Amino acid sequence: MDDPKDLYEHRAEYQILDVREPYEWVAGHIEEAVHVPLAQVMGGSGLEAITSDQPVAVVCRVGNRSELATLILRARGYDAHNLEGGMERWAAAGLPFVASDGGTAQVV
Repeated sequence: MDDPKDLYEHRAEYQILDVREPYEWVAGHIEEAVHVPLAQVMGGSGLEAITSDQPVAVVCRVGNRSELATLILRARGYDAHNLEGGMERWAAAGLPFVASDGGTAQVV
């Protein structure tokens, strides 16, 4: 998945899975996203938060961890897609995201 704007415009058609660490999620995340850190995805836990009947867009900070998570999810039967450039590209495109504490969201 190359274009964060395309994901934003079609976000109702995807489950968005954020695989970053908790402190990164708290600092800023896509509002519709589900948070399951990569280590949990690798171990097979936390996946009850997503279903296999709808495509999954996987996001991290720049796209490396989400690429690994995408491969793992595909091996487990999910229609998973990596958001190239991750949250950095999402923020650079001017797309909205939120901080867990309601403050100013940032990508860390």
